[in-house]
Amino acid sequence: MKLRIPRTDIKQQLLKSRNKKISEDEIMEKVFSIFSETDKKDDFIKTELCNGGSVMQNNFDPDELETGRVFHIDDIYHICVNYRLRFLDSRFFKAEIPYEALMEIKKLERIHQTELKGFKIIAPSKLFKLENADDPLLFAPIGNQYYYLIHKWGNDLHPFRKMIMWPFKTLENFVLLLLATSFLTALLVPDGLFSPQQSTTQFFMVFFFIFKWFAGLSIFYGFKMGKNFSTEIWNSKFYNA
Repeated sequence: MKLRIPRTDIKQQLLKSRNKKISEDEIMEKVFSIFSETDKKDDFIKTELCNGGSVMQNNFDPDELETGRVFHIDDIYHICVNYRLRFLDSRFFKAEIPYEALMEIKKLERIHQTELKGFKIIAPSKLFKLENADDPLLFAPIGNQYYYLIHKWGNDLHPFRKMIMWPFKTLENFVLLLLATSFLTALLVPDGLFSPQQSTTQFFMVFFFIFKWFAGLSIFYGFKMGKNFSTEIWNSKFYNA
């Protein structure tokens, strides 16, 4: 009869070695303590995201920064104005911030050996009032008007959003839209509606009255709804801007 020598089970050997030093109850206490510390850290970050104020800079390690995630305030302003977005403190953000963003914050804090504060978010205006899923970007200030992109989530913006929001970028853009719309509308007015044969002067009179009508409606709607142009609202915290 052959003598069978049992194979060595590494897992069992690990258990024997571990159990000589510490009991299973003590192990679970340590594990629960780790989870508790993790939960405390998550709660601290959530509190900072939801209630934290503005700070000018964080203590990033320059050697660990990724250049593809560093943006100046001028670049942020340009994008916000072109796409009619807001750049506000994260405490004004009313939609849910995903857990992946918290993980990224903790990862950066570990790499840079610091606690990040003063979070800001780029997102459409409505995301600072109600839930939606359009492409928010989370930033933290580096200093000297530079910001570090921490995390992006949600869906990309509509491909025509820049074009659609162009009239609301500045007052000049909006007036050009009104002029173009009024001119096209005046062309649709049939000849002979006001006189047997419409002259150039009469056409421009019709165009002028149509323009005043569109402008009046726009001004009424703008004042009633508290709307403003993208150059004015990109970093405004007011609800009805």
